[in-house]
Amino acid sequence: MSKAMIAMSGGVDSSVAAYLTMREGFEVIGATMKLFDRPDLDIHEKTCCSLDDVMDAKSVCTRLGINHYVFNMKAEFDAQVMSRFADIYRTGATPNPCIDCNRYIKFNGLLRRALELDCDYIVTGHYASIEFDRGSERWLLKRAADTAKDQTYFLYPLTQYQLSHTRFPVGALTKPEVRQIAEDNGFVNSRKHDSQDICFVPDGDYVSFIEGYFGEKCEGGDFIDMHGNVIGHHNGTTRYTIGQRKGLGMGFNKPMYVCAKDVARRTVTLGDNSDLFSCSVTVRDINMIACEKVMSPIRVKAKIRYSQRDEWATLEQTADDEFHLEFDTPQRAIAPGQAAVCYDGDVVVCGGTII
Repeated sequence: MSKAMIAMSGGVDSSVAAYLTMREGFEVIGATMKLFDRPDLDIHEKTCCSLDDVMDAKSVCTRLGINHYVFNMKAEFDAQVMSRFADIYRTGATPNPCIDCNRYIKFNGLLRRALELDCDYIVTGHYASIEFDRGSERWLLKRAADTAKDQTYFLYPLTQYQLSHTRFPVGALTKPEVRQIAEDNGFVNSRKHDSQDICFVPDGDYVSFIEGYFGEKCEGGDFIDMHGNVIGHHNGTTRYTIGQRKGLGMGFNKPMYVCAKDVARRTVTLGDNSDLFSCSVTVRDINMIACEKVMSPIRVKAKIRYSQRDEWATLEQTADDEFHLEFDTPQRAIAPGQAAVCYDGDVVVCGGTII
């Protein structure tokens, strides 16, 4: 009998994933990660990783009759997610901590623990699917049946080895179907809200988190226009994101948008909405999934943020760890630090970090 470790977040998706894996005949154990110490998170309903989430996971495991373990992964999470998040923001880029959590914590640290406990697979509640393609002899990452919940954008860093030891049981279901299964089985979290916020910044105040993490205040500097002329003063580059219009801290005679940031010069460049559009994107720290390498330019659908719809682009791999995207139509507010993920139909071709 194959053995699987279920990454139990306390939410309905991972709980149903555990139930479905048991129903397939696997020997199952549940595991919840302890990632950081923030007691105040217990009052937030839209985050994961609180004490209530741990108790919900334990309740589901008890109902299913399986063992439940809590792993202390605070050191890994601090080094690979929180520290990286703060560092990237300080460089002027826009990090995506959910991708880093998947890459370094769930499918690296937790998978390693699963294999140490003689598990064949790690199972999560992500909305995606995995299949082996015999033609290419590669494991493929594919979109979920519920396109509105699809999470492949956050999963593009998964390696061939990780994909071969991972299962996504809810990827074939819609969210209402998942909730119905949970309700039919009496799970305490069947109607629980989905987590939405960054777990370690539940109030969305990134600046306070970064200042507290490093123990220093963000330094102010100049707002400049697209020609380099000083047009005002800002309170720190960390407070602004590409495409931002509101909350600039001062008024102008027309709508102004954040178009660029230069941390070394402590400048924030403001311009018109039209200045935010570009067709060209350079991507590094890439992970190839559908193929080992793109030998010549190919047509793909690509997205530069999770909430964006796919757009047609030409993909050219320009180095072993770099590719270039040329979109058919200009894309708004391309933010360095975010991910660009490319698709061939439902299959993830590759992804990486926007430079």
